[in-house]
Amino acid sequence: MTLLSRRHALAGLAALAFGPAGPALPFRAAFAADAPIKLGPSQPFDFDRVVAQAKALAGHSYQPPVIRHAEILDRIDYDAAQQIRFRADRALWPAGSGAPFPVQLSHPGKFSKAPVRIYQVTGTTAREVLYSPSLFEFGAAEFARKLPDDIGFSGFRLMHPGGRTDFLSFVGASYFRSAGELDQYGLSARGVAVNTASAHEEFPRFTSFWIAEPAAPGGDALIHALLDGPSLSGAFRIAVSSDTRPVLKIESVLFIRKEIQRLGIAPLTSMFWYGKHNRTQGIDWRPEIHDSDGLALATGAGERIWRPLNDPASTRVSAFMDKDPRGFGLLQRERDFQRYQDDAVFYNRRPSVWVEPLAPWGEGAVQLVELPTSDETNDNIVAFWVPKGPIKAGAVLRFAYQQYWLADEPHPPEAGRVIATRVGVGGVPGRPRPPAAKKFVVDFAGPPLEPLTRLDGVEPVVTASRGKIVNPNALPVVGTKTWRLTFDLAVDGGTEPIDLRCYLRHEGTALTETWLYQFLPTG
Repeated sequence: MTLLSRRHALAGLAALAFGPAGPALPFRAAFAADAPIKLGPSQPFDFDRVVAQAKALAGHSYQPPVIRHAEILDRIDYDAAQQIRFRADRALWPAGSGAPFPVQLSHPGKFSKAPVRIYQVTGTTAREVLYSPSLFEFGAAEFARKLPDDIGFSGFRLMHPGGRTDFLSFVGASYFRSAGELDQYGLSARGVAVNTASAHEEFPRFTSFWIAEPAAPGGDALIHALLDGPSLSGAFRIAVSSDTRPVLKIESVLFIRKEIQRLGIAPLTSMFWYGKHNRTQGIDWRPEIHDSDGLALATGAGERIWRPLNDPASTRVSAFMDKDPRGFGLLQRERDFQRYQDDAVFYNRRPSVWVEPLAPWGEGAVQLVELPTSDETNDNIVAFWVPKGPIKAGAVLRFAYQQYWLADEPHPPEAGRVIATRVGVGGVPGRPRPPAAKKFVVDFAGPPLEPLTRLDGVEPVVTASRGKIVNPNALPVVGTKTWRLTFDLAVDGGTEPIDLRCYLRHEGTALTETWLYQFLPTG
């Protein structure tokens, strides 16, 4: 970036500090020398000003962030970042202040170099929180004190009451995540996803946050955010519940700069390496490794769907067409520690995230992107809502939805649910196995199944996009309340994916949600 364009970028950001509704105020600190945090001058604030700022940004070409002192930031790698701790007594609304969530700020580093502006909101005014090395303890990363006082922050964390641990974090691009009700971080969410799994993928970022103290004890924390990226800008308002079961109410206004082929709304990003159905792909000693094990859907028509996740050999994109969906989410249904045997990162406690629209979303599709991975440190799963498009330049889009970060979805179906999927060689033990045949075993459990016996005529319903379904059967598992549906798939050649679908019914009525699966023949 040339000096001229850099100067224009900084001038533009300063002029847009609170949008065209009011001029930028002089950049001068207003604080006492011994104050815990340093704050800029007071400025009027409300959500309409963030919307106006996003609209103004969309009227100009995108200006990428200016990265300064990259040589120092590059030294703040993962290990060095662990040494840098925010001082709890310098938090916004620290423990003991009566506010439910102390807010601690995050230091920039190698993987989060772009500066983020953070404002403290009280009533209808906001004051920028100014960086100072006095806010941090640096430990072995003392070299980071060389950074100037205007380097900025990389994000922030909301802490549990008392301030000992965090439960919600905003750091990097438009990513954020919660530890959920089981208090263990796992998958992440994003503000938006743009052209995911394409050569033109973009990662818009939150450039500014305005964090408001709850208006009353026990009230919601309120976060406003400004989003900017090459193809769009946007304003977000996020209300965070003070309950122990984290729920985020999110409103967004998006301004489209240029046409977007795949705009992902309420995107969720997770990791699936291997589980019961693809255990042979796992090279690790642990029996299962995943942050989420399936995509759950509640369609506009009322159907409940469960789609187990895959670790494919190449990128796969699945689309589930719908109109006004009732909800979707990436869930971790397997909660038994014995299935993971991991007492370090606790996959059995990873949160499930359920997205619930608060207003009709119209026509579109929930899309699931599955990428290959050979390690648990790589997120390879993305799910989001894609409005029917393409999305044209100049469009203004509004969305409202809730995100539940829980152990399970907030409104589980009354029907029986899939609790396990297994895949093995087809045929019958002790007999010659038919070539190119696979056996699928799907376990269901739930109240509608519990009173039924093998004599009650429970019927398996199984279909495949190609190939032949052989010997479908459904029986209760002895000694449990689980029902097991089994069938063989005779593959008819080729390596294109085969879409499978099954459920259990009784006297013409569905007893369970619908199991969908994408089988990937190896040829």
